[in-house]
Amino acid sequence: MTHGMRMDTHSGYVDGGGGGDWRDTATRYALLPLRVFLGVTFIYAGIDKLTDSAFMSDSGAGSIGDMMRAVRDSSAIPALLDLSLKNPVGFGYAIALGELAVGIGTLIGLLARLAAVGGALISLSLWLTMSWASDPYYYGNDLPYLMAWLPLVLAGAGVFSIDAKLRSRRRRRVGAY
Repeated sequence: MTHGMRMDTHSGYVDGGGGGDWRDTATRYALLPLRVFLGVTFIYAGIDKLTDSAFMSDSGAGSIGDMMRAVRDSSAIPALLDLSLKNPVGFGYAIALGELAVGIGTLIGLLARLAAVGGALISLSLWLTMSWASDPYYYGNDLPYLMAWLPLVLAGAGVFSIDAKLRSRRRRRVGAY
């Protein structure tokens, strides 16, 4: 067996150009399905909350107020729920509008890292309050969303994004001087 440089490896860096092999292409597009999934899901969740009159009420079946009161004692941070229960409908609108903003920003790739931080914070707060009592912990549906946001926080939107278009335009302007 000889020792030497392996020729079958590839660089983890992508130059963004048109060349490259299938691995470079796959790397460029790797986060796109996650972006689409999270963007569409958060837009849907926001619209669903905003259009559900039962949800956007202080009390009653399916209301945000009753949901928060039901999980208050089993949440990791009951003080957050106490604060939210001062105005459950206002908190419901804040969450719904936040989900819409995060979903739209993620889907179109505008301020994608900021949108991903917002999505991660929404998911974290929901995990620590609404799904904290899930046993075992990984049954809580908000935890996988929290983890799914982290690659987008780190890498941004990449291809098919307004952020990429703006970066490209800035590079062209800087290169022209």
